[in-house]
Amino acid sequence: MIAAVFHGIERVDVEEVDKPSAGSGEVVVKVGANTICGTDVRILRGQKTKGITPPVVLGHELAGSVAEVGKDVEGFEAGDAVVVSPQIPCGRCARCRRDLENFCVNIRILGYDVPGGLAEYVKVPREAVAAGCIFPASGSSSFEELALAEPLACCINGHEKSGTGLGDTVVVLGAGPIGLFHLQLSLLAGARDVIVSEPSRERREAARSFGATQAVEPEELAETVQIVTDGEGADVAVVCIGIPDLVNEAIRLARPGGRVNVFAGLSGAGWAEVEANLIHYKELVVTGSANSRRRDFETAISLIEGGRVDARRMVTHRYPLAEAVRAIEKSASGEAIKVAVTPGG
Repeated sequence: MIAAVFHGIERVDVEEVDKPSAGSGEVVVKVGANTICGTDVRILRGQKTKGITPPVVLGHELAGSVAEVGKDVEGFEAGDAVVVSPQIPCGRCARCRRDLENFCVNIRILGYDVPGGLAEYVKVPREAVAAGCIFPASGSSSFEELALAEPLACCINGHEKSGTGLGDTVVVLGAGPIGLFHLQLSLLAGARDVIVSEPSRERREAARSFGATQAVEPEELAETVQIVTDGEGADVAVVCIGIPDLVNEAIRLARPGGRVNVFAGLSGAGWAEVEANLIHYKELVVTGSANSRRRDFETAISLIEGGRVDARRMVTHRYPLAEAVRAIEKSASGEAIKVAVTPGG
């Protein structure tokens, strides 16, 4: 079969590799779609190295159909539509036992150190099947929609930390795919107003189409929040772009008693200078969030298949597997919201 293999910085080759077969306890999935993540871009550029073991097939946002079921696997048959959670927790370490499996000390991840979804077929390892990292799908949604369960699951984890509720005013910094998911989740939670800050005109328009109360340029954000909240500030601010300066901006925009979630991984070493007195005197709750748990993944699939979150309009560009490198480049350009690679054409 063919697959997009990462060999090192700035080198991804679409090449022939051995097609996987299912051993005992394993499942082989025929990939229907793999959507491109910003992390794939960072891996290609050498900005993300931790946990990456080249050569490795990239891709961790994937869905498809069962092609082969190994011995001792129950609950799956050839042809079943499935979604694969790329993170494989051990389930035994202290973090896993504390519901922090996204920080598992023994974690393995498809597309990092396990062959991922930018291929015609992907093998779900025995430990992943046993851990419940492969989820059945109803078939009511397309594979490219289901592939977006992975980034949506990460947003659900962050959304839980934000505690958005009925009547809240939420500020979302960034209208990329992550910002648009946080926008939709905030509206589902009953937010009264969702204000999105985004420099791209096209992405501001996308935010409005997904229901943003206001979608403004960054220079207009502070004044807009003051007007919408009558000077009180936002109940929740979510940082969805990895720019360190935005952390302090989110803290300034939050009302007394408000919540700030630093969702995006920050560029460089991640240092951000913040006015800590604002946290103290406004009694702010500042949280971070990284990756997701299997229960977040299950919720994400339910929201997509139930039509509560619109994943279909998130995909703006599509490429065949043979053009996987172009797909990553398109994602890096910022011209797309979400790019899907569809091995079947």
